[in-house]
Amino acid sequence: MATTFADVAGSEYVLLTTFTKDGRPKPTAIWAVVDGDRLIAITQEKSWKVKRIRNTPRVTIAECDRSGKPKGEAVEATAAILDKSTNGATYDALGRRYGLLGKTFNFFSKLRGGMEKNVTLELRPVN
Repeated sequence: MATTFADVAGSEYVLLTTFTKDGRPKPTAIWAVVDGDRLIAITQEKSWKVKRIRNTPRVTIAECDRSGKPKGEAVEATAAILDKSTNGATYDALGRRYGLLGKTFNFFSKLRGGMEKNVTLELRPVN
């Protein structure tokens, strides 16, 4: 049975793979939260994954461990960079999903200017 977007969305860590202009995959383990029919995550606005998403919204997601080792098949998805006004809600969702560790991450991320320096990524399944 093929892995679905919903299967991956329920995992603790998600391996987000973005693609360079010449098509090379660049995987990164992230925390993500289910929000309706999408996943949301927060990352630094100046990160390479954001730059690659700006070039192409095509990504894949897969279940992984915290070091980024895949635990299953990758699923095609699309990524979008949301307005910074959504960062507060994304931080709140991460705090709820990841408990004390998530709240600690949020605190230090915000302390380093995360509300201004980070963006929310929206990941959606390919239909």
